[in-house]
Amino acid sequence: MTEADKKPTPDWSRIAREGIWDNNVVMAQSLALCPLLAVTGTATNGLGLGLASTVVMVLSGLLVSLLRGIITPQVRIPVFVLIIALLVTLVDLGMNAWMHDLHRVLGLFIPLIVTNCAILGRAESFASRQAPLAAMFDGLMMGVGFTLVLVALGAMREVIGSGTLFADASLLLGESLSWLEVTLIPDYRGFLLMILPPGGFIAMGLLLAGKRLLDRRLAARREAKAASALPAGA
Repeated sequence: MTEADKKPTPDWSRIAREGIWDNNVVMAQSLALCPLLAVTGTATNGLGLGLASTVVMVLSGLLVSLLRGIITPQVRIPVFVLIIALLVTLVDLGMNAWMHDLHRVLGLFIPLIVTNCAILGRAESFASRQAPLAAMFDGLMMGVGFTLVLVALGAMREVIGSGTLFADASLLLGESLSWLEVTLIPDYRGFLLMILPPGGFIAMGLLLAGKRLLDRRLAARREAKAASALPAGA
């Protein structure tokens, strides 16, 4: 085997960093904002939608990668959409069968995973050019990054809005997750604004501002470290 025939080893740490932080679906790309703001009244709802989206991202990456050799460029986008729609339908039916209460809460936003531009975008830009394992890992990391934002936003709104965390997790996700349910502020009357749609925009703005601030501090720290590593007089 010549050097030209060897396939480069995927940079797993870079893929993970891109999906979770640097190229996060919400915080960096500003995608999937409609379901993000609509279902994150509680951390439980955010976790449910995030897990469903992650399953679709992982499986769509796998299927697109496996079929990339037989899908012609002219029809690749319709085929990718068809693959994603098939997976979303299976996830929707599965949640309706085994997580019916959560399915009722999330409602239309489960089928709308098909319209999540992040899934189609990763299928086009990454999975269609990579081996199956790398494509699955990219989908997993993108899904994890999306789920973390959903849970963080839902947790912020739920704690301020009602003083609880992961309310009704046992009802929506199963009795095995009842340990997630916590009442942080007993006898709290709640702050209704955070549960309503305006609260979603406020919490989203705070998360975005926090990420920008942290990115700037990290960049400044890297620059200072690089400058200190230069020899004197350079």
